[in-house]
This record gives sequence, structure tokens and C-alpha cells, in this order.
Amino acid sequence: MALQPLTEGIRAGLTGKTFDGSLKFDCGDDGVIVLADGDASMKNRDTDCTIRISTENLKKLLTGKLNPMTGVMMGKLKISGDMGVAMKLGKLIS
Repeated sequence: MALQPLTEGIRAGLTGKTFDGSLKFDCGDDGVIVLADGDASMKNRDTDCTIRISTENLKKLLTGKLNPMTGVMMGKLKISGDMGVAMKLGKLIS
């Protein structure tokens, strides 16, 4: 599954960091990655914030090749729910 390596990378990146709230990367037919309770999983659940994004753009976002604000303005990602949680993600991955 294409999202498994990304999920494991996010999980490793969360080590020693705190992330309040819950966030879901919705990659459509590829599945979801949920950040909640200090962990990353591929189990779908309700979250405070959802980011709809393609798997390819998620890879770019996580590696710093896609700026989150640029991605929103270009329609490469769509954010729904608690924007404050999305803003915390920016600090976490930068």
C-alpha cells in the first residue's frame, strides 16, 4: 500500500514531539493517514481537521517540496475543520 511508508515516516517523525488535536490526510482511494494521540495510523476515524490531498502531493508536503500555503492556494490540498490544528502541523513538519 502506497501510504504505509509515509505513515511509518510520520510515526518516526512524531517521536519526541507533541501534537495536540487530531488530523487526517485523506488521500482518496489510496486511503487515509490519521495523526492522533501522538501516533500515526491508517485507521479511518473522525478528526478535528481533515486535509484532502493526493498521495503524490502528500509526499511533497512532507519532504518540504510543497509549501502548505501555496498548496492551498493552488488547490493541491483542501483543509476542512479546525484550522488551528492544520497550523500546528506546519510547525511539526518544518
